[in-house]
Amino acid sequence: MKVKKYIAPSMPEAMKKIRAELGKDAVILNSKVVYTGGLFGFFTKKNIEVIAAIDPSPFTNEPIQKEKQQPRPIEQPLKVKPEVNDQLPTKKNQPLAGSERALKEELDELKMLIKDMSNQPTTTSGSYPVALQKYERQLRDQEVDDTLITTFMQKLVEQWYKHDANVADQEISKWLRKSITNFVEQFDHGGISFKKQFINVIGPTGVGKTTTLAKIAANCVIKHEKKVAFITTDTYRIAAIEQLKTYAKILNVPIEVCYNIEDFIKAKEHFSSYDLVFIDTAGRNFRNQQYVNELREVIDFSEEMETFLVLSLTSKIKDMHEIYKQFSTINIEKLIFTKKDETSQYGAILNLMSTYKKGVAYITVGQNVPDDILEASPNTIVDTILGEIRE
Repeated sequence: MKVKKYIAPSMPEAMKKIRAELGKDAVILNSKVVYTGGLFGFFTKKNIEVIAAIDPSPFTNEPIQKEKQQPRPIEQPLKVKPEVNDQLPTKKNQPLAGSERALKEELDELKMLIKDMSNQPTTTSGSYPVALQKYERQLRDQEVDDTLITTFMQKLVEQWYKHDANVADQEISKWLRKSITNFVEQFDHGGISFKKQFINVIGPTGVGKTTTLAKIAANCVIKHEKKVAFITTDTYRIAAIEQLKTYAKILNVPIEVCYNIEDFIKAKEHFSSYDLVFIDTAGRNFRNQQYVNELREVIDFSEEMETFLVLSLTSKIKDMHEIYKQFSTINIEKLIFTKKDETSQYGAILNLMSTYKKGVAYITVGQNVPDDILEASPNTIVDTILGEIRE
């Protein structure tokens, strides 16, 4: 059996090489994506590595040339045909020559390739030094996007070799934290700016918009001593209206329920003297272009309103992207992530920041009003993602 490894930019190109050299009867034993070239993990090229084999026979272009055997003496009894392994040379037997020696070498090579393949990790961790692999697993466990993982890990590899691969885990953790912090610091984070009167909280049903809005409003009343009012347009859910009315009563702030754009105009005029007016919207409103257009006639979104999109960390990342697209008919200032206490995977925070170039305003960690909410900063985001590196 002839076994050979091929590396090519794509599978079709690898197959061309295999057919040209081994013929159409070649068998693919294994294939995988590999990264070659580069320096310190940078500028690597993505290739396909294919292990192919062909079993030469008298009917192929590469027949096995059998050595001439000496005629067996008449008096010597015939032996039973030996097993294949008995035909191969061992330390106790004299080595065979010619094609049989080549056959043994090819079989040994095949055994080694199979052994190597069985030891390959299911992720790309094998491409990093062993001391760094647990940090890649940590990011992957957090469901951080592959592109971001590669970026962060390349920074680690660079630092690793700069220090001659002689450094403690604690130092490596600092490098990773610094790398993620540098990425997070590209975006604007933090809560409401207090520069605009209307605070608009949007998002699908079930992500905790009303509770989150109440937490933010409570902090504005208690910590910042602002004059606050509520407007709710979530008239599809009676429970949502009653919930916000309860919060308004506790905080001793007024609330208006708006069933149409005329009601909204009246509420805006009524609350014209207030520092902040928090708007609780129905999950379906901002998927209705007509509603958005009517609201634009009443409020200057760029001058008067800050809009925050609320997403639950318990949602699938694919669903989060779909939600963002559904609500992107108006300008979204920042993101709010809820239900941190209900999951242990937070990579979506980095993934959405990277895709939509938006910072994070708040992260909520429970149902208690007003306590279970964190104003986002690079430190709080990195702490959320990394926590404590697991062994």
